[in-house]
Amino acid sequence: MITPEDIKRLRERTQAGMLDCKKALEANGGDMDKATTWLREKGMAAAAKKSERIAAEGVVHSYIHMGGKIGVLLEVNCETDFVAKSEGFQTLVRNIGLHIAASKPAVVAIEDVDTTELENEKSILKAQAKNEGKPDAVIEKMVEGRIKKFYKDVCLLEQDYVKNPEITIKQLVNEAILSIGEKITIRRFTRYEMGEGLTKRSNDFAAEVAEQMAGK
Repeated sequence: MITPEDIKRLRERTQAGMLDCKKALEANGGDMDKATTWLREKGMAAAAKKSERIAAEGVVHSYIHMGGKIGVLLEVNCETDFVAKSEGFQTLVRNIGLHIAASKPAVVAIEDVDTTELENEKSILKAQAKNEGKPDAVIEKMVEGRIKKFYKDVCLLEQDYVKNPEITIKQLVNEAILSIGEKITIRRFTRYEMGEGLTKRSNDFAAEVAEQMAGK
């Protein structure tokens, strides 16, 4: 039997609407993990259906951390001003800003990666694989796998969400689309770090975020 507590737990895990959580649990025999996957797949489908719609509203958000040591300027778009002002959308934007501060992505999506930089990265990876003595037959597969890791390092949407590494930023946005019901896109961002490029002590910001979350 599916209880209100089950629905609440699934909503807290996925941020999907109560009715969608109930449907997901019913469709998966009450299995929480399967229901979570079902909702994420539905979120991807919802995002695909809304991809042709116009998202011209939204917010430009500034996130400042460590007393002004790190700053992020971020634009996230949605379809209506009503949603742009909603708590759910505002929370999403703040969390994305925090993630950018922690994880240092270079671009929003895979298609934003500079082609020259990408080809240069592939050349370096091929050389590394050859230096490791790998046969030519497996080098291409190794490079493909390492390029996927490269994308996770530099592309915001491909990165594991710093507050919940079980999902990517792309999945986080898709879940928000499912919950809010509008097209949502991360348009652009700029990340600033005081003294970036200068020799200084390194701060593990991702670990700091994890500690803050554990303390809640």
